[in-house]
Order: sequence, then C-alpha cells, then structure tokens
Amino acid sequence: MPIIILLIILFSILALWYVRKKVIQSNREKLYTRPLNDYWLTLIQDNIPIYKRIPNKLKPHYHGCIQIFLYEKDFIGRNIDITDQIRATVAGNACLLLLHGHQRRFPGFRSIIIYPETYLAKQTHHNGSLESIEHSQRAGESWVRGPIVLSWGDMHRGSINGFDGHNVVLHEFAHKLDEQSGDMNGLPVLREDSHYKEWAAVLNDEFSALNHRASRGKNSVLDQYGTVSAPEFFAVATESFFEKSKQMKKKLPDLYRQLSRFYNIDPADW
Repeated sequence: MPIIILLIILFSILALWYVRKKVIQSNREKLYTRPLNDYWLTLIQDNIPIYKRIPNKLKPHYHGCIQIFLYEKDFIGRNIDITDQIRATVAGNACLLLLHGHQRRFPGFRSIIIYPETYLAKQTHHNGSLESIEHSQRAGESWVRGPIVLSWGDMHRGSINGFDGHNVVLHEFAHKLDEQSGDMNGLPVLREDSHYKEWAAVLNDEFSALNHRASRGKNSVLDQYGTVSAPEFFAVATESFFEKSKQMKKKLPDLYRQLSRFYNIDPADW
C-alpha cells in the first residue's frame, strides 16, 4: 500500500479520535453545568445525610460531578433491579471524594456491579505449584483498572448512618483514587510533589498506631480493617474523614491534616 494512502488513513483515524474527544468533553461540560433536578436532589438528600452539611459554595461542583457520574457509569445488577435510589446512593457518596474541585469524574472504568446483600468472592492463591481457592464474604471490592462491586444492603446501611465511619462506597472509590497513581498502594496522586514525604511519614506512623490500638482493643476512630494493608488503611481513613471528621480532627490531628490537604476540604468545620 502506498505511503500516501497509509498517511491518509492515519490522519483520518486521528481526526476521528480528536472529534470524538471534543464531543465527549463538550457533553461533560454540559452535564457539569446542568442543575440537578428536584427528583435527583430529593434522592441525594434522603440517602446521603452528609449532604445537608456540605457548604453551599461546594454544591454546584458536587451536583455537576453527580451528573457526569450518572451519565458515564454503567450499573449492572446481580439478582437485583437497578433503581434510581441505588444510582443516587452510589453517585452521591462517590462524588463526595471529588468535592476538592480538581476532578469531575472517576476515569479508567465504567461498570459498577451491584449485589442485593453481602456476596461471596473467590480468591485464588498460589504457593509454588500448589493452587488454593478461598471464598470470602464481601460488602464491596474495587478491581484495579476494572469495575467496582458493591452490596446494596451494606451500601445503604452505611450511607444512611452518616456518622459511624462505615461507608463501603467511600471505601471502594477511595481505592479508585489510590489507583490513579499507577498502583493501589495507599499513595494517591497528591496535589504537590512536596507533599509526598510528609504524607508517607504520617500515614506510616498512623498505620502502625492503628495496629497497636487494635491489638489492645482501644480503637474508636478508624475501623480495624485498616490494619490489613496500606491501601486499606487509606480507604478506611477516608471513610472516617468524612463520617467521623470531628473525632479524627481531635484524636488523630496529623492524619486529619493530611487527608484535609489531599481532599482540599475541612468537613470537621461543616
């Protein structure tokens, strides 16, 4: 095939890609600036108690993020019908993590799989040539560069009680923020390069402190599940940052300060 024809084909592909990109960006901008109607506002207010505390100046951005989320994410039910209540509960909680204003969406995946209640997940472990399969009960999980899986029962109970530090949507979408650094390791993309050293020092210290408190049975702010790994610690800390913000600011001020700088909000003062 002559080079000129190859160049024409390549140029056409690039042109189509550029046009598609512009159309997607235009659609997102329209969604972002479109007011959230009363129907969806009611669903958000009824299912996201923290909504009432969000400062009014942050709500237009929050609403815009929800509009984009509802348009771009595919909800898949497993033995459950997907309702607007489910969509609103997922979108409303997930977009709390975007209140800082530096992002409008969660890139890199489209699908959100919903089970009616806690579900069984299969894990395969390898030890040399030996393979073992383990099944465990899950309320949610986030697959690296893949979908999020959630239990509606756990999600709804955690969302309605907005002060217990248990919110599976916040937890799993915190993993998606963590993943944006290229790996799910408890170190998300921070706002400035100068923040990484302090972040690592504080979160490592707080991770060790949580393990120590958990071993003594004296832990009140962070869920003990945060002792599993650095990624789980970040996700658990995110849950408490939004739902136990006052307690965290008082009892774990260094951790609160790091999360407040990362999320660029101060929910303890709302």
